[in-house]
Amino acid sequence: MAVAAMCATASAQKAHSLEVSFNYQHQDIHGSNQFAVWVENAKGEVVRTLFVTAFTTKGRARGNEELVRGYIKRPYCVPTWVKDANANALSDSDIDAFTGATPKEDGIQSFTWDLKDAKGKTVANGNYKIFVEATLFDSSIVTYSGSFSTAKTGSVTLQRTLTNNDGNREGMVSNVKAIVK
Repeated sequence: MAVAAMCATASAQKAHSLEVSFNYQHQDIHGSNQFAVWVENAKGEVVRTLFVTAFTTKGRARGNEELVRGYIKRPYCVPTWVKDANANALSDSDIDAFTGATPKEDGIQSFTWDLKDAKGKTVANGNYKIFVEATLFDSSIVTYSGSFSTAKTGSVTLQRTLTNNDGNREGMVSNVKAIVK
């Protein structure tokens, strides 16, 4: 497990949004390219999922195969999000609200949280945690996470955790930034 931290700066200005971005490099290999971005409250409850790749949530059926959610077919598909969001309890319409296609092209991926929960209600002022989790290859998973307060603006300090490093795909998700605005 590897851990690294990024710098944080904050001002006393009240937040209006959280912007999360990272550089994405598409991997041409089976069992890769899955990621999720979400926010949890201080109790560790998912407040809002900003994005999850479509294969993870909806799966893919080929030929006469039955459609099975990707995280069931491949248990290493962003397992922290699956557990924390209680993905099995989410309806297809819930999932449609935050699922998108896996990017085919390299480039910056950017997500904005408007400080509203999944039902569209503005969350209470307080402490929250942002997560970016990516399945690099099978059980090789990188997670970036950081705590922040809606009472302050500025950069969020992110911790990077890597499991089962296969040494070849760490660049799939890099230069992860989170800024409270």
